[in-house]
Amino acid sequence: MKNAKEIIQWGGKRYHSLNHHLRGKFGQKVFKIPLDAGLSCPNRDGTLATGGCAFCSLRGSGDFAGDRSKNLEEQFAQVKTIMHRKWSQGKYIAYYQAFTNTYAPVERLRYLYNLAIQQPGVVGMAIATRPDCLPEEVMDLLEEINKKTFLWVELGLQTIHEPTSQAMNMHYNFSDFQKALNKLRARNIETCTHMILGLPGESIEDMKQTGRTIAHMDIQGLKIHLLHLMKGTPLEAKYNENPFAFLEPGEYVELVIDLLEILPPQVVIHRLTGDSPRDLLIGPTWSLNKWEVLNQIDHRLMERDTWQGKYV
Repeated sequence: MKNAKEIIQWGGKRYHSLNHHLRGKFGQKVFKIPLDAGLSCPNRDGTLATGGCAFCSLRGSGDFAGDRSKNLEEQFAQVKTIMHRKWSQGKYIAYYQAFTNTYAPVERLRYLYNLAIQQPGVVGMAIATRPDCLPEEVMDLLEEINKKTFLWVELGLQTIHEPTSQAMNMHYNFSDFQKALNKLRARNIETCTHMILGLPGESIEDMKQTGRTIAHMDIQGLKIHLLHLMKGTPLEAKYNENPFAFLEPGEYVELVIDLLEILPPQVVIHRLTGDSPRDLLIGPTWSLNKWEVLNQIDHRLMERDTWQGKYV
């Protein structure tokens, strides 16, 4: 893209939104059905550590996923009903969101994946996981699923900075992420990377450095998260012991736009901010106004006369 007049290719947005991408691919509204497969994580079950990543909620970042006490068909039906309150019609991406969704025996995973893509109206699947939970037999399975349906794997990076990953009890690092990404792309599996802005101890320049690194990777999607401090997380205890500052709304908006400007236009933006359950959030409380934040990003993109990929 060379100038703002060409932004019409994204439906009027100044970034390549997931909504626009899926509408173009399937010709109609497509939305995700977040599911909880009942799995765990090596960072929780004692294999690597207990307690999980410091910022991760008790529900393994699946706070809006289905109820794990229900079977998959029941979860799917329940969440689908909720989603249809927003959109009367559409197709579905079955989204294994909570915890680590490649962390189980391969036959268990095969059953879960195939069950999900067999649900009525499902046109694809998304699988959230850690970079260190992709052994060869799971990679073979993902390649198999990729031939059956539209698939992307969501791979948490969060930061390229080793001191931060250690402080956040992640138990994987940038090198682990690079190896996992290379394995996925070698099998032509689309990958959506997660990064978090506002991690304690990181400067604005640190966050931009992570963004610049991501911009040069072979990724097909990106989720930009704002750090949420939630009750019951290891990060809450760290905060109580040594409080840290949250990003201000204006800081966050400008930083997101700075990152969009250097991101290749073909990369699909899956998220520009997020939310957490109101009853769990400690801060920043301004993040509860998710649509206001998104509107501010749109407004500032126009004011700055800029767009995704402007400086690529």
